[in-house]
Amino acid sequence: MKNMTCEVVVYNIESALKAQEGGADRIELCDNPGEGGTTPSQGTIEVIRQNLSIDVMVMLRPRGSDFCYSSYEFHAMKRDLYHAQKLSVDGFVFGILNPNGTIDKKRCQELIGKAKPQQVTCHRAFDMTRDPFEALEDCIEAGFDRILTSGQMPKALEGADLIKQLIDRAAGRIAIMPGSGVNEYTVKSIVSKTGAKEIHFSATSNRRSLMEYQNQKITAMGETGETEFTVRTVDPDRVRKIRELAES
Repeated sequence: MKNMTCEVVVYNIESALKAQEGGADRIELCDNPGEGGTTPSQGTIEVIRQNLSIDVMVMLRPRGSDFCYSSYEFHAMKRDLYHAQKLSVDGFVFGILNPNGTIDKKRCQELIGKAKPQQVTCHRAFDMTRDPFEALEDCIEAGFDRILTSGQMPKALEGADLIKQLIDRAAGRIAIMPGSGVNEYTVKSIVSKTGAKEIHFSATSNRRSLMEYQNQKITAMGETGETEFTVRTVDPDRVRKIRELAES
C-alpha cells in the first residue's frame, strides 16, 4: 500500500471540518462552487485556520469565467494573498493565462515570489492552455510546486492518458495532481493509469437546512437555481473510502 496525498476542495467552514475529520491531508479552500471556485473571505479563512491542523490552501481567483485578468483584478489577487498570509495559511492555488492560451509566467512568478516559501499550485487554468507540455514547462519555470489538472478533459478519468504523460515528462520537477470527477468509482482507475501520488476530490454531501420555516414561493435567491434549503458539505466517510481505494 502506497502513501497517497489527499486534497479535498471545500466551500464552507463545515466542509473544512468534515474533510479533516475524514482524514484529508489538506484542503483547497474556495468560495462559489457554481463558478468553479473563487477567493474565500478573510473571515472564513481565519476561522478555518484556527480550527484545522491540516494544510489550508487558499484559492486566489477574483471572479469566475476565464483566467485572463485586468490589472485591477491582478492587484486584488496580490492583496488577497497578502491578507491570507497574515492568517498563517499553508499555500495558494491560482493560475493566470495570456490571451493566446499560454501561462502568464510574469504575473504567476510575481505571485509565487510573494507566496514563497508557502506552497503554490497551478489550478485548472492549466486545462485551458493551448499546449499542455508547453504549459508544464512554463509552470516549472514560474516556480509552481504542483499542477491540478483533469488532463484537459472534463473529467480526470477521460484525461488520464495525458495526465500520465505529464507525470512522465515532469520527471519529479513538479507534482501533477489529478482532479475533477475523482470519486469512489473512478479513483482506482485514475491512480493506476496515471501513477499519481496526489489526488484532488470533493467527497460532496448535501444536508437539509436547519430552517424550520421555509418560504416555498422563492426557490433560489441567486442565479444558479439552487435551493436555499440544501447545504453543501463533505462526507467524512467518503473521504476515508476514496483514500482507501486510492491506496489499494
